[in-house]
Amino acid sequence: MEWFASGMRRDICTLLYDETQRAQSVKTALQRRYDRRIRPKQFEGCVNALVDAGHVERRVEGIADVLALTEAGEAGVERQREWLAEQVD
Repeated sequence: MEWFASGMRRDICTLLYDETQRAQSVKTALQRRYDRRIRPKQFEGCVNALVDAGHVERRVEGIADVLALTEAGEAGVERQREWLAEQVD
């Protein structure tokens, strides 16, 4: 399965690697990381692309969207980590 060229999509997957989270918590963590506001449409577009590609699962709990990484998403994060380690060494 193709991995993503978008940094925000990779970062969403990284935040979900070991933990299912509410979508708003993921968005807040990204805003802190990037030190800027993320437009809701931009964030939703990234999440939708991840869901469509099979990297992330979305479910509704009450009024909140909850995001979880799929096995394909986990594999992508692991490949990205290995690639980064090779580049930084």
